[in-house]
Amino acid sequence: MVVDSTIRDEQTYAIIGAAMAVHRELGYGFLEAVYQEAMEIEFQARNIPYERETELPVLYHGVTLKTYYKADFVCYSSVIVELKALQQLSNHDMAQVVNYLKASKHQKALLINFGTKSLQHKRIVHNPKNPQSKSFVVAS
Repeated sequence: MVVDSTIRDEQTYAIIGAAMAVHRELGYGFLEAVYQEAMEIEFQARNIPYERETELPVLYHGVTLKTYYKADFVCYSSVIVELKALQQLSNHDMAQVVNYLKASKHQKALLINFGTKSLQHKRIVHNPKNPQSKSFVVAS
């Protein structure tokens, strides 16, 4: 799947805008829970539909496991939003979001890091229907 950077995804654009407003107001250095609560307030102010701490079931050979993932938010019933407050994002953080996409069958996610002077965000798109191509595409 190729992400065309000239086409603006209105949903992820709105979510990133909310995150920028939170980062502009709070800056960096707070715990993740502070940013999560602030994002909820910003989503409400911007009329962005969301569910907080959404449980994502994990299947193994068609059986739902007792263990599940918990995404910080799912916005617009389709975009997973995972928040971090770290000095630097790692491959582990990316892998976490990729696994959320696999478990949930959603196709889009945002990984947002409030832990740096400038807000960091990664958009991850999952295309499970085309296993021959790169099934995950990351764009900043």
